[in-house]
Amino acid sequence: MQERYDRDYNGVKIKNETDFELTDDILNPEGLSINKNNIIIFHTHTCESYTQSENYSFEQTGSYRTTDLNYSVARVGDELENYLKGFGFNVNHNKTYHDYPAYTGSYSRSLSTVKGVLNDFNSDIIIDLHRDAIGSKETYAPLVKIGDDYCAQLMFVMGTNGGGLTHPNWDSNLKFAVKIQQEANEKYPGLFKPMILRNSRYNQNLGKAACIIEVGATGNTLDQALNSMKYLAEIFNEVRCEM
Repeated sequence: MQERYDRDYNGVKIKNETDFELTDDILNPEGLSINKNNIIIFHTHTCESYTQSENYSFEQTGSYRTTDLNYSVARVGDELENYLKGFGFNVNHNKTYHDYPAYTGSYSRSLSTVKGVLNDFNSDIIIDLHRDAIGSKETYAPLVKIGDDYCAQLMFVMGTNGGGLTHPNWDSNLKFAVKIQQEANEKYPGLFKPMILRNSRYNQNLGKAACIIEVGATGNTLDQALNSMKYLAEIFNEVRCEM
């Protein structure tokens, strides 16, 4: 599938769906100051799942959805958590259902969850881990091969205050995403698709390095999504060492 973007900052491709002009000053991550050692992982759409495979066969709760946390995007979060802890990060991974039994209101419920986590776990890095939404082609499976591993491609979805909600952190969030994607482009080209910048806030006002990371799409298998986490955690560690 052809990449769609309208801004290229030092190799980081961005599809800007807002009215903001993405100047070099807005995108330059140099001087970004955040808590580098603590990371929160959660899932606004906890039940998102993948195409079944020989290794991972499960009972679906809906179309590409399951309440079984061993097979949903929450399992991908477990994998990322384990790799990050291996690098010495302090990780709080919350697997509360926010999209079951009702999908509507997921972001309001996840907002409440993350606020509660932040009461006891101070973190600037807050990752809302998703799978790309079901599109027109359910077989769509963005892949990159790294060594012998077939990995689901990743994508940042970043929010702003363009929709009118207060969001003082959107510029620092964006700088953080740019920094991560720059490192990924150097170390593992193709791991990230162009990031998307939108007017919605997506609860990213809660941290100075808050983001949505979408792991693959409906056509990817859980195996491929899990493979990606090894490389994503390594990139986080590299960025921490550079900051």
